[in-house]
Amino acid sequence: MRAKLARSPVDDEDRLEHAVAAKQSQIVYSQVGGFGVGQGPVEEGKHAHTDTVLTTMGFMPYRSPLLDLPGPIAAPDGHPEEGVPWHWGDPFAEQRTATRGAVVIDRSHREILAVTGEERLSWLHLVISQHVTGLAEGTGTEALVLDTHGRVDTHMVVAHADGTVWLDSDRGAVATSAFPSGGKQTLREYLEAMKFWSKVDIRDVSGELALLTVLGPDADRVLAAVDVSLSSDPYSVVSLPGGGFARRMPWPGRNSVDLAVPRAELADWWRRLTDAGARPAGSWAFDALRVESLRPRLGLDTDERTIPHEVNWVDSAAHVAKGCYRGQETVAKVHNVGRPPRYMALLHLDGSPEITPETGDPVVLGERTVGRVGSVVQHHELGPIALALVKRSTQPGAELLVGAEDRVVQAAIDPDSVPAEAPAPGREAAQRLRG
Repeated sequence: MRAKLARSPVDDEDRLEHAVAAKQSQIVYSQVGGFGVGQGPVEEGKHAHTDTVLTTMGFMPYRSPLLDLPGPIAAPDGHPEEGVPWHWGDPFAEQRTATRGAVVIDRSHREILAVTGEERLSWLHLVISQHVTGLAEGTGTEALVLDTHGRVDTHMVVAHADGTVWLDSDRGAVATSAFPSGGKQTLREYLEAMKFWSKVDIRDVSGELALLTVLGPDADRVLAAVDVSLSSDPYSVVSLPGGGFARRMPWPGRNSVDLAVPRAELADWWRRLTDAGARPAGSWAFDALRVESLRPRLGLDTDERTIPHEVNWVDSAAHVAKGCYRGQETVAKVHNVGRPPRYMALLHLDGSPEITPETGDPVVLGERTVGRVGSVVQHHELGPIALALVKRSTQPGAELLVGAEDRVVQAAIDPDSVPAEAPAPGREAAQRLRG
């Protein structure tokens, strides 16, 4: 639903009293510059994409071999999607095809870890936010690494096949060290530090496997032409004969399949998929449908204070009932007795000025800042849209201004993106006891 840019007053927000919000307000976080989705540079002091650790932790820049094919347009330098095709000449047509036919998108800049060993599931269950002790072969899920206060460090997508748990994440994924010295570690370093005597092995296979995504209602037809078939269940997984795996995803859009293929065969897989009828599309198309689907990207749609409840990662990536993982207390407390201080909203931006805000820009209601802008993208049907983290009391119909300096525009919250007020089981139980 596209919301109207209405002008309606909103009462001043009551002061948030939740204990989690109070704890989060004490954090001091060092940030660096980056780029928003399809936008310019993020100003110093704003939370930027985790790719920024590539420079601070010594990672080498990535360039996909598909950029050497005829047609692709590379993302601007420093962009979160730098290193893979941003689009192939017509980003809006690519988005339309993704909703009506099938496209293939190069996401080979993602990092992939392989966890093997007889204790792989029981050990992972202790260090990530998702319940995985019973994760069957041929299935997957999503998961997080949280810090001790329940704030999101890393998001990953999981696949379990042939005795291996595959974890893929945005490049430069980091986690807060569990040691007293603190600081950030790469995701692999963090997992290695948490192994102790567990019978597991962790390998970075990013140099061996590369991710492609086939997206659209005709995705299964395209995959059948290259001899890939998998269940219609979300997160179903099959191994690929030459190595790697295929995993069905519930987003973005209604039919999406990730293919982790041998990196040495990336160009060959691309040719086979396009010969089978998939249109080449860039990361712009993926991000436009991701934003429409209300799916956050770490570092763009999150900041240093984000907890899973604020960005729709409870249930899909964080289990509220299992214990024994870092940050679990916050996850359970907010679910059972509290409410998250913020929620992630879809904003429809006024496109008439032909300017757009940037990631990290403020969301302003009257004289007060009530949120921050995350991903900003041009959608083929909705026009300029954005995800934003806003205070819980911010209502649809509020007259919002988003942006900074000379890029301030009006915005309206899509009412369909506002989460329903969920019951707090712990609070309801306490009320019943009081009669």
